[in-house]
Amino acid sequence: MFTGIIEEVGQIQRIGAGQLAVACQRVTGDVQLGDSIAVNGVCLTVTGFDKNHFTADVMPETIRRTEFRELKKGSPVNLERALTLASRLGGHIVSGHIDGTGEVISFTEEGNAILLKVAAGADLLRYIVEKGSVALDGISLTVAAVTEQDFTVSLIPHTREVTNLGSKKPGSPINIETDVLGKYVEKMLAGSPAPATASGGLTRAFLMENGF
Repeated sequence: MFTGIIEEVGQIQRIGAGQLAVACQRVTGDVQLGDSIAVNGVCLTVTGFDKNHFTADVMPETIRRTEFRELKKGSPVNLERALTLASRLGGHIVSGHIDGTGEVISFTEEGNAILLKVAAGADLLRYIVEKGSVALDGISLTVAAVTEQDFTVSLIPHTREVTNLGSKKPGSPINIETDVLGKYVEKMLAGSPAPATASGGLTRAFLMENGF
């Protein structure tokens, strides 16, 4: 699990043949083989490392579902080590499992903030709610607005400066992980297998009757 608070921006050294290598410094400080590191929000397992880089295997499914297909040597990537029990949860609960990709529409300055608008499909937008949480390339952000075609998040300049968002422009692909809680609630309300209740299943009526 991750928090969506980026620790550093690394740089792709190579990617292909089912593996990538990332140049970095901070996240390798205490890394061990088998540790998890989120790369642009994708949870990957460390298969090799030294003090200046690490390698990880990348499955075809990961390439299909993420913007990894666009990465090349030199691409900047957001990095975060897995959450520990002693860590502060400064962002939100991020699993590192990407739901799909969106496309950057625009960056617009608003006072001391920057509004980032992202186009996304209906299959992703159904889980994105105003004032809810979303992870973009692994960055924990709060949703400011949602329409039927896109959503907007508000950034402080610091976030753009210390993440790979500084390299994004209109048309750039971006990894999206929606809030995991909404997906589980939807599945349970749809009548999928759920813990037994007095009425035989988890229903909207049961939740309302019990204060949810």
